[in-house]
Parts: sequence; structure tokens; C-alpha cells
Amino acid sequence: MLPKYKQLADTLKNNILNGVYNEKKLLPTEQTLCENFNISRQTVRQALSILESEGLIERRQGSGSHICNLHNSLNIKRKSIAVVTSYISDYIFPSILRDIEDVLSYNNCTPLLFATQNQVSNERKILNNLLSLDNLDGVLVEATKSGLPNPNIDLYKKLIAKDIPVVFLHSRYPELADCYYVIDDNYSGGQMLVKYLYKKGHKKIAGIFKSDDIQGHQRYAGYINTLHELNLPFEDNQIFWYNTEFKNQFINNNIGVEQIIKSLENCSAVICYNDEIASKLVNHLIKSGIHIPDEISVVSFDNSQYSEFSVPKITSLSHENYNIGRMASKIIINLLNKEKVNSQVVPWFLVEKESSNNSI
Repeated sequence: MLPKYKQLADTLKNNILNGVYNEKKLLPTEQTLCENFNISRQTVRQALSILESEGLIERRQGSGSHICNLHNSLNIKRKSIAVVTSYISDYIFPSILRDIEDVLSYNNCTPLLFATQNQVSNERKILNNLLSLDNLDGVLVEATKSGLPNPNIDLYKKLIAKDIPVVFLHSRYPELADCYYVIDDNYSGGQMLVKYLYKKGHKKIAGIFKSDDIQGHQRYAGYINTLHELNLPFEDNQIFWYNTEFKNQFINNNIGVEQIIKSLENCSAVICYNDEIASKLVNHLIKSGIHIPDEISVVSFDNSQYSEFSVPKITSLSHENYNIGRMASKIIINLLNKEKVNSQVVPWFLVEKESSNNSI
């Protein structure tokens, strides 16, 4: 059986298409729908979000849900936007892709989803495929292995030469300086976590970073420069690097983890590249009999489900109400509409949880 919000969405959609609300061009109020269908306001809002994403209604604060001009919306040619990310079903990407799809669908665009698995060879195959399409209107893309020289810049330049707008999210290529982007303020994030731990009395702070994505370089730069500014000690053996191919081995290989844990003996805190790595590290530390946060504090980036479901919950940086998927999607829509746009750098906000405390 379909969820209640989908059942309501289908019912309202049929009513709209059959002209039930033609007289006022308005849907019943949320309260009326709650009473008529004996459902919660949250369920009603989920259903309305579906109708809005399909371009059937426009919700206006204070005046309700207005029915769109169906004749126009059904006859306007939908634009095709390629959405190229590292992954589709892993880590933070499902929620990002849902937000992207919502914005694109609402603006009469069809998303074409591709995943590179953070492999430049896959990226090249995808770009060649996109270049062969006759009806491609834009590309929304996350750079692949952005911390390394990229051999696919030539294909991006071919897309741009065809007047196809390319917008980057999370990371970008410096060779394509004219492309717009929405990226994380990773340097400041590294700074924030060091200063947070320093205020709690931590002096010896380790770090785990990703080497083949530029986010790892930027987070490391914020981390290491802030250690220097605060006159805190650091040694190369307290800093660990991993790459895409080594990730699973890094977080699952007991020998590698044992080496990390041994190097953490003289540290009271560790900053992790993201919540996935942090949650795996927390699990290994606990299995080794190390108490968190009493013996070592663990902090991270992304404030994802890994942070929330870890035991203990992990202190992590969040984007709060900033939504990178929506922001990047709106940029590409504005470019298609010939409107003025600006690239954006998204700030981080600390969400303190259970994995960090004052140094003893």
C-alpha cells in the first residue's frame, strides 16, 4: 500500500487534472485537507511538496496552494540536466540528490543521474556520453579526485564550447575558473575544529584526511595552520592520509587501525575527514577498550546519519539551513534563464554531541 502522503498526492493530482478546483484555482487549506482525509499536517505538507515538485501547484505564504497554468506547464519542453556525483546511494548523497531533483522538477527539468565512484576513468566515460547527447541543457557536477591533476578537463571545455552551462558542487577544478560553483568552506572548517578542541583544553590533536579530494587538502590546511598559530605541537605521525581506493582497507583493516590507535596514544583528540571515517574509528577505539570522550575526543565534518547513529554521537560540523544541492540547482536554473548568478562558499556550524569533552 502506498504511504498516506502519496495517496493524498495522487488524489489531489487527479482532482486538479479533472478541474475540481477550477473555480478558485486554489487547493483546500492544509487544515481542511487534514480534517477531510483524517491525516496529520505533516502528511499533507509531504503531499503538497510532491505536487509542487511536479509543477502542478505553487505554494505562497499567506495565500495557500495555487494551481499552476496546466496548459502552459504541459506544453513547455522539459530541459535535461545531467547530475554527476561521486556516488548516488552512499553517505550524504541520497538527501543531496533528492533536493536537486526537487528543484529541477519544479523548474520543468529532467535530471539525468550519473555516478563516477570518484574514478577519473568513469568520469571520462560519462562526459563522452554527455557530449554525444543532442538534448543536454546543463551539467551539475561534483569534481572527481579534485585533489589530483585531472585528465578530463578537455571534455569539460568541449561541453562549455557547446554553450552548455557547467556548475560544480562540493569541489571544482581550478582550470575551469569561469564555471560557477557551490562549495564548502573547508579551510575554515579545519580551523573551527582545532579552535573548538583547544578551548576545551586539548593540546595534542591528531588528524585523518583524504588525499585525492581537494576537501581533504583544505581541511588539513585549516587544521595544520591553526595548530601553528596556537603554538600547539604536531608531528607527522599524528596525521593520517587515505585515498578513495584505500578507504575500505583503511577503515576495515585491523593492522592499519592498530597503527592509528598506537599513534593516538599521546593525543587527547582527533579530527576526522568526515563522519563515515569518524564512526569507524570510534568503533575501533571502543573495541580496543578506549573510552570516548574520556580518553580521547573525536570530531568530524558533515553532521550526517553516521554522526547521529554512532554511539556515542559524534560532534560534527553542519551546514545548518544551507543546502548545497538546492543552491547549486538554483544556479543552473538561473543560468538557463539568463539571470545573474554568483558562486557561493557555504559556511560550517558546529553541532556539539557526545564524542568530545574537556581534556583532563
